[in-house]
This record gives sequence, structure tokens and C-alpha cells, in this order.
Amino acid sequence: NDIFPYLGASRVDHISPKDVLETLRIVEGRGSYETATRVLQRINAVCRYSVQTGRAITNPASEMRGALKTKRVTKSPAMDKKDLPGFLVQLQKSSEHIITKSALLFTILTAARTGEVRFAVWGEIDEKAREWRIPAKRMKMNSEHVVPLSSQAMTILEGMKAHSVGGYVFPGIKNQHKPLSENTMLYSLYRLGFHSRATVHGFRAVFSSLANESGLFDKDAIERQLAHQERNRVRAAYHRSEYLEQRRELMQWWADYLEKQGKRA
Repeated sequence: NDIFPYLGASRVDHISPKDVLETLRIVEGRGSYETATRVLQRINAVCRYSVQTGRAITNPASEMRGALKTKRVTKSPAMDKKDLPGFLVQLQKSSEHIITKSALLFTILTAARTGEVRFAVWGEIDEKAREWRIPAKRMKMNSEHVVPLSSQAMTILEGMKAHSVGGYVFPGIKNQHKPLSENTMLYSLYRLGFHSRATVHGFRAVFSSLANESGLFDKDAIERQLAHQERNRVRAAYHRSEYLEQRRELMQWWADYLEKQGKRA
């Protein structure tokens, strides 16, 4: 769809770098920057094979480094810590559905990503160990992630048992055999009037900032709790096996902090 209408009828050895760039600009023009990158990769692979097999002398896609536009990355808005008390009280008193409210609070308490929470199933919860084991296939970095669960998080899970019959911890409100829909928690922030100051994902940044400011926990333990990628292979292997006990303390500290904030408002 993105290549053939513009280059499909041309001989490979007749395609110029300008032709390739013009094709990519069409994709970029609709804001699909990542797709444009993948399109370039495919054109480059085909043209490189053409050179290798004698069908062309040069690869017109090989000199496109730096030519593509990149999507500007913007950080998710994070709530100011001074707004936390009012938000937590307002959420608790709101008429939001119990599943929505519980999922949002659980996301904040665990500093997890919304997708990880939405697709959580009961088989991942170890109530005895008070751990949530997210399988590698559902993690951004494709590595299993163990989330220690605070007393407050366990209370939320206990309350969800009466509302979850289809396997998902936080099922869809209209269909319990499907996960909670993608924007449900975000829309809750809209209804509560906090959409301009925060996103659900932004609470991870709040957690990181306050945990680091506390001075009580190792920075690496905080990063491990956020399941951020460790680029150093030796340290990455170490991180997989360490910090769990410190992260238990960290997550209980975070839950207690939030509980105190909710009582301040």
C-alpha cells in the first residue's frame, strides 16, 4: 500500500534516491513516522538484494540515514505531588465504577503500566507470596517482571474477586470475559478533572520522583521496580535476582505514603 503505487511499476535499477525519498515523504505526510522507517527498511532490503543478485548496480535506499523525520517524544504529564491528596480523596469519593476505580488505584500502587494491569489474570497473582508475576510476553522489555504487592494492593485484589469471573483481574465493565478497555482509566481522569495535569502513565514518574527524593531506597531498586531496561548485561543479570526484598519495602512505603496523602485532604 505504501510502496507499490509509487515504485511498483519501476525497474529496480531505474529507481533513484529521490524517488525513494518522495515515497517516504508521502508516508510521513500523514504522520506515520514509524511506518516510514519500516517502509525504508523494506525498500532497502529489496534493493540490496537486487544489487547482490546483479539486478542493479547501486542501492538507492542506502543513503537515507538522517533523511527521515522522527516523531517528537513527549513525556506523559505527571501529577504534581501537591495535587495527590486531593486527587486520591476525590477518586475514592467519586461515582466511578468499582472496577475502574480499583484498576486505577492498583496501577498507581504498583507503578505498573496500564497495559500490564489491564491484561493481568488471576494466574499471575501469588497471594501467599504477595507477588504479581507478569510474564515476559506482556512486558515491554520481554522479560518476566515480579511486582511485590503491598497490603493496600492486596486489599484491592480481594475486593475484585466479587467482580471478576472471566479470568481477568480487572475485567471489562460490560463484558467480564474481556480486559478493561484501553482508555477507561484515562477517561476517569478526564471526568475527575485531572486530565490536563496527569495521565495514568505519568504516575510512574511521580512514584520515581518521590521514591528517589525519599533517600530511603537504592536507585537501582527503584529502576527495577519500574521494569526499566538495564543496558549493561552484567548489571541486568544482577537486577533480575536482586532487590526483591528492598522492593517489597519500597512498595509498602509507597502504598503507606499514598494512604497518608489521601487522609491529608
